[in-house]
Amino acid sequence: MKLNDSHLFRQQCFIDGRWVDADSGETMEVFNPASGETIGTMPNAGAEETRRAIEAADAAWPAWRKHTAKERAAVIRAWHDLILANADDLAM
Repeated sequence: MKLNDSHLFRQQCFIDGRWVDADSGETMEVFNPASGETIGTMPNAGAEETRRAIEAADAAWPAWRKHTAKERAAVIRAWHDLILANADDLAM
């Protein structure tokens, strides 16, 4: 698998502003559904990691909601633009 930007392929979970592995260290394989080829691994996250992710999202909500709808839309539009700019890599 050849990516234009290898930084787009992370084999970790993004929780509370950080890339992390599963607490257990366990991973599971990620397969290309078209070929069956293994393209990477991902953390086999469990209940504790899920709890931390939910708590982080809940803690971030007050700051996010203070932004106007126009400001929030600008962030989402910028994310949209990044998705389009990296569509070939994200499709892998």
